[in-house]
Amino acid sequence: MTLRTAVVVGNPKPRSRTLAAATALARRLTDSEPDLVVDLVTLGAALLDWQAPSVNALVDDVGAADLVVVASPTYKASYTGLLKLFLDRFAGGVGLRGVAVPLMLGASPHHALAPELHLRPVLVELGAAVPTPALYVLDRDHDRPESYDEWLVRSRPMVRALLGHPTGAVA
Repeated sequence: MTLRTAVVVGNPKPRSRTLAAATALARRLTDSEPDLVVDLVTLGAALLDWQAPSVNALVDDVGAADLVVVASPTYKASYTGLLKLFLDRFAGGVGLRGVAVPLMLGASPHHALAPELHLRPVLVELGAAVPTPALYVLDRDHDRPESYDEWLVRSRPMVRALLGHPTGAVA
């Protein structure tokens, strides 16, 4: 069985730390490169056009993925409007059919609950299975593997079980 993994990043800066963190997390969850990486800022004005074939195709591809890491920097204690624009395109209850992992990066530990309180419920509303707590990583630690280790020890077995993978050690 071939699993499809997608990464969706709502950072208004291209090639951001959020993109690096989300891609690294997807790799560590699956032991492989993601099949699809969507850096939403690169879509430009097409994201505002509900008829844009390129964006509609991405919605279909992300919606059909077995695992989606959905990531955003923390803006005003929530996720970005850029990510909201993309998520608004998914049908409620059926738009995301796989497992989703909410990830947010932020400058302060004061917003550590933002992905759990704001991003996770939206992903569930769109139909995704979200079996783990959301992950919050400090910006300054985004490139440190140990920033993800504790979450991975607890969450990776659940994600892999839902995806039909053997559990395996955290890499």
